[in-house]
Amino acid sequence: MFATQSNSGPRRGATHRSGLRGFASGVFAVVVAALAAVAAGAPAAAAASEPLKIVATTGMLGDAARHVARERANVRSLMNEGVDPHTYKPTPGDVRAMSDADVIFYNGLHLEGRMADVIVRMASRRTVVRATEAIDESLLREPAEFEGHFDPHVWFDVSLWKPVVTRVRDALIEKDPAGKDAYTAAAGEYLALLDELHTYARSSIATIPERNRVLVTAHDAFGYFGRAYGLELLAIQGISTDSEASLQDINALVDTLVTRKIPAVFIESTVPRKTIDALIEGCRGRGHTVRIGGELYSDALGPSGTQQGTYVGMVVHNVEQITKALGGTLPADRPARLAAYLARFEEPAEKSPATTRPPADSNEPAPAPNAPSAPSVKP
Repeated sequence: MFATQSNSGPRRGATHRSGLRGFASGVFAVVVAALAAVAAGAPAAAAASEPLKIVATTGMLGDAARHVARERANVRSLMNEGVDPHTYKPTPGDVRAMSDADVIFYNGLHLEGRMADVIVRMASRRTVVRATEAIDESLLREPAEFEGHFDPHVWFDVSLWKPVVTRVRDALIEKDPAGKDAYTAAAGEYLALLDELHTYARSSIATIPERNRVLVTAHDAFGYFGRAYGLELLAIQGISTDSEASLQDINALVDTLVTRKIPAVFIESTVPRKTIDALIEGCRGRGHTVRIGGELYSDALGPSGTQQGTYVGMVVHNVEQITKALGGTLPADRPARLAAYLARFEEPAEKSPATTRPPADSNEPAPAPNAPSAPSVKP
């Protein structure tokens, strides 16, 4: 009735011990495999938590990236204070930085003319974003002297700069999906600030007497500014500074200044002032006194750590210089967000050392201003 155990087969106890050994070996193998997987994944997880490396060709783009990315990225701007992007050639250090970047933002529209080859090469192995592609082409200026190309100086119309900011936001979300909420919130705050900046510029320029609403500069960088805020633009050179102004161009502009009794002309931070000085001398020889209304920031931001070292601060500086020089009156109060943003640059450094703007190639987040009626804006 009962089967007898064969002497040739394993005993029951031996079979049980063998099974335990097999089970233990299997568990050990699974644990080892899991630990190996965790170890292999650890660098990737750490890498994912590290800030993105962002390179922007211009200071304006770098500033936009810092406001949107905040602590989630380290941003380096290649062209900072006093640099003319029309003639700028990338250095070996620039090329290395671009090669190591997670995202590269450039303006496009032929602004970085001498960087084109490098940008094209980088696009084959890096995420390269032309920030101005978000702007509706019907809104771009196409001056006749630019031979079928668009005017690249879009940042002078704050309403056109807003799509650039949204393009930066979208590119960062695509590269770092985990940061979507942070990028969206930061961009929203910054865009609200830009709305106030646009309104402030319009209300300030509108106080200039109509006969004086003529902006004379060394090169035609302010076309979008004039169109957006109601100024006629006269310039010695065309859109690019990559060519010399002729004596004929200077004399023709002297005739206009004398005839229309224009009171002031403006120098630019990235353009030698010799042509403006020639204008002033030419007018003096014709019995008309023209003064320098101030220095404007055109193709580059001002010094790092200052109000003018930010996009918002640069626009405010230009608006206020132009308004005062041409006979206008600054509004009594700035809008709440704008006032709060600028206040940190006006406080004594010894009382508020942390409010200093981070260097152009750094990403140490600056504290947000505290405006009771408006959300904070960083970095």
